[in-house]
Amino acid sequence: MNLRRLIGICAVLGSSLHLAAAPNPAWTKPFPPFRIAGNLYYVGSEDLASYLIVTPQGDILINSSLEFSVPLIKRSVETLGFKFSDVKILLISHAHYDHCAGSARIKQLTGAKYYVMDADVSVVESGGKTDFQYGAQPHMLFPSAHVDRVLHDGSTVPLGGTVLTAHLTAGHTKGTTTWTLNETEAGRTLHVVIVGSPNVNPGYQLAGNKAYPRIAEDYKRGFVVLNSLPCDIFLGAHGGYFDLAAKYPRWKAGDRDAFIDPVGYKAYIADREHAFEAELKRQKAGTR
Repeated sequence: MNLRRLIGICAVLGSSLHLAAAPNPAWTKPFPPFRIAGNLYYVGSEDLASYLIVTPQGDILINSSLEFSVPLIKRSVETLGFKFSDVKILLISHAHYDHCAGSARIKQLTGAKYYVMDADVSVVESGGKTDFQYGAQPHMLFPSAHVDRVLHDGSTVPLGGTVLTAHLTAGHTKGTTTWTLNETEAGRTLHVVIVGSPNVNPGYQLAGNKAYPRIAEDYKRGFVVLNSLPCDIFLGAHGGYFDLAAKYPRWKAGDRDAFIDPVGYKAYIADREHAFEAELKRQKAGTR
């Protein structure tokens, strides 16, 4: 999210708060739901990515997005022919309002169990108040939600024959999580990577951050992890990470390999790592 474009936005109550605060219209723009591969489906907006994994024992949803996003996600799930009430597990990429503000409502509607990486639990359960960067900013807060299972780096989430693995790729938040799973498509086993976020937001202090002393070290470790992951299908917390809007027309035209992009994945991670290193160098040089 771009903090500079959020400054000056008045905080109001309810879901309209987060709709008003969204700096990018693509966050709330409906996008056609579709099957990416195997039992993995896209059910988000044009830029706030949400994913549905369908299994015989119930479904997994990744990212609840904004409060305002919940009806859009529900409609997308139902458009695909599935029941929203079949969502049994709710996961997120990280504890910023644009990815988790809708969690309390989704838990209420579906009864899903909410699994969150350990270092993001307090942020989720406080409604954003313990966030190292945005905790004192009212327009960045969201409805708190109880966490049913605390995840750790390497935790697995199994359901109905599908297994997701949580990789801690912290920095953007203390518990930013990159999810991996394998999908089978046309007899091929494909490695799926859903990137949490490797971005350094405007205003982040990478050197001498008293609220998050390990922030630079965590970013560096996160890039080591991201560079080590085998990737065929490249996805992420935002559609813009993996060029959703550009790839979807190819998929719609019949190219079922449109989202197979290991080269694009490597290029994206390299670009974000370079941006991090440049910002860290700039801050250490005292040119903030």
